[in-house]
Amino acid sequence: MNRSSVGVVVATRNRSARLAVTLRHLLALPERPEVVVADNDSTDDTRARLAREFPQVRVLALPSNRGAPARTHGVRALDTPYVAFSDDDSWWAPGALARAAGLFDAHPRLGLLAARTLVGPGQEPDALNKVLADSPLGPATDLPGTQVLGFLACASVARRSAYLDAGGFHPLLFFGAEETLLAYDLAARGWGVTHCPDVVAHHHPDPAPRTGRPAVVRRNALLTAWLRRPLSQALARTRDLTAEARRDPHARRALRETLARLPGALRARRPLPPHVERAARLLDADTGDIP
Repeated sequence: MNRSSVGVVVATRNRSARLAVTLRHLLALPERPEVVVADNDSTDDTRARLAREFPQVRVLALPSNRGAPARTHGVRALDTPYVAFSDDDSWWAPGALARAAGLFDAHPRLGLLAARTLVGPGQEPDALNKVLADSPLGPATDLPGTQVLGFLACASVARRSAYLDAGGFHPLLFFGAEETLLAYDLAARGWGVTHCPDVVAHHHPDPAPRTGRPAVVRRNALLTAWLRRPLSQALARTRDLTAEARRDPHARRALRETLARLPGALRARRPLPPHVERAARLLDADTGDIP
């Protein structure tokens, strides 16, 4: 059987047991995708375990923790026209990658699709599914599904050329709520970003909350505003976070980390073109900043 036209990139760090579960699911897919693991300088037994148990998987042993941009190293290592992303706690349903490839083949402007995500052993729908399905941006005649400006990274498939054209995940954000900025950059380059619920991903996140994640999400939302949104909006969001920081330790950390990264954000600032900014504002009004 020929290999799939969709490769899979898995970014990981120090979660070898969970990664092994993910790889067993991916390697059992009927599409037989090529799988690349971008290892963010793990200090556990990840690399030894990969060599021992999964010799057929290509491993990129990164010399430092690159965060979400580790995925870009994986995309560059593949030569498939389409690339699906998994985290070390997520995988794709049988047939999902073939369905995604068909959608990309049929819609040349499609840059990235957001799948329907089922969570945990009970396969409960992720709350984001409804947010994406109800996007006020609606359909486009030359795209499948519903237009969106956000997605869950571990449940997304991208056209490789579009991903590289948009620059991939931005290094300034590192990890956490990094998806909206990439969606903005794809749309700014003319690529479609849509939610296609007939493509299904499975996500089995660790039930223990990640330390510091609320602060990171707030930080990256504000940095995204400074990178791409009008100055008036970036300033207003900064004022709001500053007010929250007086009583909320997560907000204080988010503000402190934003200010440390602000010079880099200003150097990389590239406001959205008017039609994408209008779409972003429509989503802001509809969902209260949930893309």
